[in-house]
Amino acid sequence: MNFPENLRYTKDHEWISINGNTATIGITDFAQRELGDIVYVEVETIGKALEAGAVFGTVEAVKTVSDLFLPVSGTITELNPALANSPELVNTDPYGDGWMIKMTVDNTADVNALLDAAAYAAVAG
Repeated sequence: MNFPENLRYTKDHEWISINGNTATIGITDFAQRELGDIVYVEVETIGKALEAGAVFGTVEAVKTVSDLFLPVSGTITELNPALANSPELVNTDPYGDGWMIKMTVDNTADVNALLDAAAYAAVAG
């Protein structure tokens, strides 16, 4: 499985990349494989300030619906518009075109406290 070194990860299988105080968030390759074919991504928290660990949306696969958890505190600013018509991007390119949200991070230092690729690989097994 693919866990890019430049990202940080949560035990809940989200990844985060940071550029200044803007973060991009999605689910990991492991998560999309476990879920199976993604058919819908729902995020109704655009513009909302949420704490780390809060549910920011759901991802629906053929067999299940899973909550999405925010890796760090901040305000959600954008949902990936491509997912409306092509939710399968989460399966085919989870770290690229299949990103889910962008957010403004309250404290960028919080990102450093998340798992690196090696620690996440140990969690994912």
